[in-house]
Amino acid sequence: MNEYLSEEIPFNGIPHDEYLAIQICKGLRPKIFEGTPKLFADLIMKCWDAKAENRPTSKELYEILIKWNEEKKKRNSEIYSQLKEYDKINKNKLESGSSNNKSENNKPHPQAIYTSRLLNFRQLPEPSSQLYSDATPSVSANPISECLDVQLSESDLIEIEQDENNIIDDLN
Repeated sequence: MNEYLSEEIPFNGIPHDEYLAIQICKGLRPKIFEGTPKLFADLIMKCWDAKAENRPTSKELYEILIKWNEEKKKRNSEIYSQLKEYDKINKNKLESGSSNNKSENNKPHPQAIYTSRLLNFRQLPEPSSQLYSDATPSVSANPISECLDVQLSESDLIEIEQDENNIIDDLN
């Protein structure tokens, strides 16, 4: 929901590595778009809770969204007024042209990976529900996150695959 409202990809400008995984476990979350209606922001934060039992179920989400859809038709409802304000902010943003350069400003970091993969990070901290938004951690905090152009031979790739299979076997 936040990605849709903000039109920004989360953690786009930083490496998707162990450092990011640790920060997410410690409560790092994407910034919530400043014009996001409060009801939406509250729901987004509930969905980001580190404890699964505190997150709404898909059925609860469905019921909330159905309720909001009905309430938005009532001019005196909270959701109606928040959506009107959101529309006004977006209209101003479009008129000022601030979203025109969004694709240029959101070029992904070379180590930002948006496909499923096994993340074998050892000793990640327990997830924290203390949320914070700092989508641009300093590079000096993670000196290992440099981009490296690595060439691997076929035997290197086979060895890596065997290591991954061994890790998966160990987990099972």
